[in-house]
Amino acid sequence: MPALSCDFAFCIRFRILHSAFCILHSAFSIETMPDFIYTARKLSGEQITGAMSANSERDVINALSGQSLFPVKVTTEKTSSGGISFGKAINDQQLSVFYEQLASLMTNGVPMLRSLTILRDQTKSPKFEAALSDVISRVEDGEALSDGFARHPRIFSEMAVNMSRAGAEGGFLEDALTRVAIFTEQQSELKSRTVGALIYPAVLAAIGTIVVAGLLIFFVPKFGELFQQLRDMGQLPAITDWLLWFSGFLRQFGWLLLIVVAIAWVVIRMQLNTDRGREFADRAKIKLPLMGKIFLDLAVARFCRVLGTLLKNGVPILKALDISRDATGNRILSTAIATASENITSGESLSRPLEKSGHFPQNVTEMITVAEESNTLDTVLVNIADGLEKQTIRRLDLIVKLIEPLMLMVMAGIILIVVVALLLPIMKMGNVLQ
Repeated sequence: MPALSCDFAFCIRFRILHSAFCILHSAFSIETMPDFIYTARKLSGEQITGAMSANSERDVINALSGQSLFPVKVTTEKTSSGGISFGKAINDQQLSVFYEQLASLMTNGVPMLRSLTILRDQTKSPKFEAALSDVISRVEDGEALSDGFARHPRIFSEMAVNMSRAGAEGGFLEDALTRVAIFTEQQSELKSRTVGALIYPAVLAAIGTIVVAGLLIFFVPKFGELFQQLRDMGQLPAITDWLLWFSGFLRQFGWLLLIVVAIAWVVIRMQLNTDRGREFADRAKIKLPLMGKIFLDLAVARFCRVLGTLLKNGVPILKALDISRDATGNRILSTAIATASENITSGESLSRPLEKSGHFPQNVTEMITVAEESNTLDTVLVNIADGLEKQTIRRLDLIVKLIEPLMLMVMAGIILIVVVALLLPIMKMGNVLQ
């Protein structure tokens, strides 16, 4: 019988592990369209290198042949759109430097192709180098710079594409690229400050969790046999009895708890990849007690900055709204902006539908109303973004300063409970011995 029960327990554990593995494998096997880096030759014999998104190498070869290019080498670039990537990504700081240097070179009389070639030769990222090579080859073939950017949406944002297109059409490409560089750098700095402010609380929470788990798994069980006599006498304090039970549960079923947490994390990530999941998460994000206001203000600031920058560079307002609503990173706000865009098409103002949505602060909608009346919407939107970002950073710093002592108090409270739960029976044992 013992052997049979052990075999049964082993089978149950194996089935649980197998099911968990299947769920994890299916989650990380999300269908993606892989990227390919290719080397091809033109009709003139010149060799070019570029990147392309396609389902297979055959699709890449067919696409290159359709462009009158002769494929020489096609290799897969291992990427994943499922959220896990081990390749070195191109960050906003690199892109900001690229836009700024490109604008500087062109302003000082260096031709566009020569400027792109110089920047391509200077980059240390193979992915960025391949993308720039493809942009250069397309510009050589007569395409606009914005069309070359549009071929690589994972690197060049839609805002950069549209602003470079508007700059090229209006004769102020250098100025447009400078504005893209400034915008990208500001967003990168804001993101860095936000992440930097949250690093210490996150590290503190992780260390606290590890310390408490170590106490419960390795330290507390050593007192089980010592307190067994008090338990038999019915004099073991309830808090100590609960602590010993919880410690034993973690020792015996901790692996199962980790699997459940991992499966829950994967399922949540899979749900967040759906439209309903993203909408639910975005709605919940702006409704959080303390952080909700921060998330909302950051999204509104991104919308105002992108919209103002696009309008200042001559992009039509309907196209600018279509781009800026995606820049918010929040589907709830994006829906409200889409409604505002429809109202503008029918002849109404921008501020009224934004105010009716209930997601935009009243002071923001009031400033937009005044800006529309005075025809200074582009400048006011950028000023709104500056004010919201400064206000949000101050609020975030204050919350972080409050979270740090609060987390220390929580950790100290948990450790105090453990110590008290272990000291009470020891004191009671001392009284019995006396």
